[in-house]
Formats: sequence, structure tokens, C-alpha cells
Amino acid sequence: MKKYSESIQRFGRSLLLPIGVMAPVGFLLGISGAFSQKYMIELLPFLGNPFINQVFLGIRKVSDVIFGNLPLLFAMGVAYGMSKKDKGIAVFSSVLGYLTLLIVMNVYLSNTGLLIKEGNIAVAGQSMVLGIQTVNVNVFGGILAGLFAAIATDKFYNLQLPIAFAFFAGRKSVPLITMFACVCLGLVIPFFWQYLIALFSSMSGLLLSPIIGQILNGVVNRLLIPFGLHHVWNAMLRFTEAGGVYTINGTQYIGYLDAMNEILFKLGPDSEYWKLMPELTRFGAQNQMVRALFVFPAIGLAMYKTAYNENKAIAKGLIIASIATAFFGNVTEPLEFTFLFIAPVLYGLYAIIGAIGGIALHFMGTAVGYIRGTIFDFIIFGVMYKNSNWINIVIVGVIEAIIIYYLFKWYIVKFNVPTPGREEDASSDNILIKEKRFDEIADLVIEGLGGKDNIVSVENCITRLRVDFKDKNKIDNKLLKDSGCSGVFFPSSNHIHVVYGPLVEFVRNAVDDKMKG
Repeated sequence: MKKYSESIQRFGRSLLLPIGVMAPVGFLLGISGAFSQKYMIELLPFLGNPFINQVFLGIRKVSDVIFGNLPLLFAMGVAYGMSKKDKGIAVFSSVLGYLTLLIVMNVYLSNTGLLIKEGNIAVAGQSMVLGIQTVNVNVFGGILAGLFAAIATDKFYNLQLPIAFAFFAGRKSVPLITMFACVCLGLVIPFFWQYLIALFSSMSGLLLSPIIGQILNGVVNRLLIPFGLHHVWNAMLRFTEAGGVYTINGTQYIGYLDAMNEILFKLGPDSEYWKLMPELTRFGAQNQMVRALFVFPAIGLAMYKTAYNENKAIAKGLIIASIATAFFGNVTEPLEFTFLFIAPVLYGLYAIIGAIGGIALHFMGTAVGYIRGTIFDFIIFGVMYKNSNWINIVIVGVIEAIIIYYLFKWYIVKFNVPTPGREEDASSDNILIKEKRFDEIADLVIEGLGGKDNIVSVENCITRLRVDFKDKNKIDNKLLKDSGCSGVFFPSSNHIHVVYGPLVEFVRNAVDDKMKG
């Protein structure tokens, strides 16, 4: 059980590297995307200045490239965080594995006639990734490639083969094994994906139900995020009969988006068809606005409050950036991924509460349009549109935020969820730590761990050295304490955690240098 718990925590920490990149880049994406929108330029004419407009478009393009390749970042991050033996070869193998996965899925789709050549490919669960039309597995594919690479590294980095095949032995075998695993995965995923898409389509009748449909939309949408299938779900509602069929001035609209655009941008709030808006907007931005503007700050506050006092300053930066990314940019993954994988039950409760809030918005007659949930969209399509009943978002948002805050605060503490900042910090009164004498600390650490010969591998997370060793009897806790650590833990018989706080990376670097010397 301890080994399983350790693996889950290691996996959760491995996600912090790509999440740490997502948060600030997502913020830039949101700001640049909002300020280059046509409606924003009409509202603030100075944004139409060619130079200013090109600056925002340039930032948006750079951010789009990073966010468009998030699965690759997750593949590398997971491989780096989960591997113990050789992180470099693990990261290299994860990239090859992910690229292999993409192209194998493309080959499968092409040879089975499933490759969509006309129409909206998102509805069929496909997308263009690195110039390859493939199954849209999103970060799920990257995470699997990273896990395969990490496992292959730890198991086969020292693989011995007959002399005739010796060139492919050792570390060179790792990328080949990872690629083979991803070939197998690439042949399996599309087979099951087509049935998942068919299942979604079969739900179309239920989705139009005021209560069941809202529960399905709210819960399923959030649960599909790590698999990338939320794009399929959203496209299905926007462009197919699953989102309803509406007749406006004699013209039939399939899916809610085109019908909403007709009323929102052409007919306006005084039109007789405005009464249709609550039916259309229940699938759109108003639910996301509650989440981004109210629920996310509540989650962030709960994480901050439950972080250990010594780590709050560190946790605050990541939490604020993740909240801002959703608040301004409609990008929710940075914050959701901090607890989705390490506390799936909590994530499920979060999704259910959001769905109930969506039901309330619908029955309250809320008519705040569009598909983005940022503060800009709330002001423009809510506050500035009469008859939008935008105040309902504030009412539901405040209630949800209170519930979510206390739920998260209780759950994180009760089940010791390792959200940002919940790592013990080092004692700040140790002179070696205060003066950052990392070389001296490293000497004490290595001696305290029983010497170089007793150390198998050294790595670190946010605040801890994590060391595999051979003989526990050689560990000297007093020397480790003298080095400035605030705690020593043995999660398993041959693995130790030595807590140093936010400076742990520099301690680890010094230890690595001493081990090589």
C-alpha cells in the first residue's frame, strides 16, 4: 500500500513541471486572445492599432504553439518525474513514444476508413497534432507515453543482449521498447475511441432534458478533460442534433452555437427569439464563468489555507497563476490537474457540484452567451447585455464557491492530499541552509546516507530529497539533521525522504556533483 501511495504522489508531482509552464503561458494566451478579439477591439478602439494588435497576435501565436503541444510537455514531464534510473533517456524516449503514438493512430484511421476528410473532424474525436491528423487523445496520450518511457527506463536501462545485438542493448534499448509499447497503444486506442464517440451520440436525446442533460453535460464534460474528449463533447453540442434543433425566422439551426450566434449578434435582446437563449446558453459559457470566476478562487484559497505555513509563499505563486489563467484565459487545466489525478474522488465531487449549479442557472433563466468563460466575456455578454440575467451567475457562483471552499479544505486535510505547498519545509534556523552552503550540506548528506556506495539514486520533488539506498543500517539520522533537514522519512525499506524545503533542488545539485567527483 505504501508503495502504491508513493507512486501516486510521485505521479502527482511529475505533473507539476508541465503545470508550472501552463499557468503563466495560459495567462498570456488569455490576455492576448481576449485583446485581439473583434468585439474587444470595437469596445476599446486603441487595441486596433496595427502595432498593438500585432504584439497581441504574436503573443497569442507563441502561446498557442505551447498549448497546442501540451501532450508532449506532459509526456516529458511524466517521464522525468517517474523515472529513477536515467531521466535523460526517459525524456528522450517519451518524445519518440508520443510521436510514434500519433502516427500509428493516423495509419490505423487511414487504413480502416475512419479518417475524416470532410466536415468538422473534432466531432469524430480527431484533431491535427504536429501536422498529423490523429485521434485527439490530448494529455492522456502524452501521460501514457511518459509512463511507458519511465517504466522502460527503470526496467531496461541496463538490458544485456547477445553480442550480435549488443548495439541495441543498455540505454539504447529504452526508446525502442517505448516506441514498441506506443505502437501497440496506437492500434488499440482508435478501436475503442470510435465506440466512445458512438456512445456520446446516443446520449443526444438525454442531453436536451433540463435536468438529466445538464448533469450529463456538467459531469461528463469535466471527466473527459484528461482524455481530450471534452473537445468532442463540446463540438457535438455546438454543431449536431445533440445540442438541439432550433427554428429562427424560418431558418433551421442544428446545434446550439449557430442559433445562439444568430440571436446574440443579429437579433438582439429585444427579439422575440431571446426567450430561446436560456435553452442555448445552458451548454455554453455561463457554466464556465461560475467555475473560472468564483469556484477556482475558492479552490485556490482552500489549497493556500491547507498548505504548510513554511510553504505558503511558494504555493501562492502557482495557485494565483493557475487561477488567473482561467479567470482571464478560459484555460482550466493548470488548476484542475493539481488535484485531478491525485484526488479523483474530490474531482468527481467538484464536477457534480458544478453540474448542479448549471441546473440552477438554467431554471433561473440565465442567458449569458458565448463559449468562453473569462471575466471579459462575463462583462461583455453578461453585464453589457440586457435581459441576460447575469446576476444569476454571481448568486450561483458565490454559493458554489462557499461549498467548494469548505469541501476542498476538509478533504485535503482529511485525506492528506499533496496539493501545492503540502510538503514539510526545512528548519530555517540551520546556519548551513541560511547561508546556502550547499557543498557542505552535500558532504553531510552523502555521509549520512552511508556513503556513495550505499546510494542507488538521488532525486527531488518540491521540498524533499528522495533517495534509494542499499542498507538502512548505514543511514545516520543525526548527520542528516545536522545538514539542515527538518525531517527524515522512510516510505519503504530502501527509500528515504530528506526534507529541505524550497532550496532542495540546490541541495540535490550539490549532492549530484559530489557523487560524480
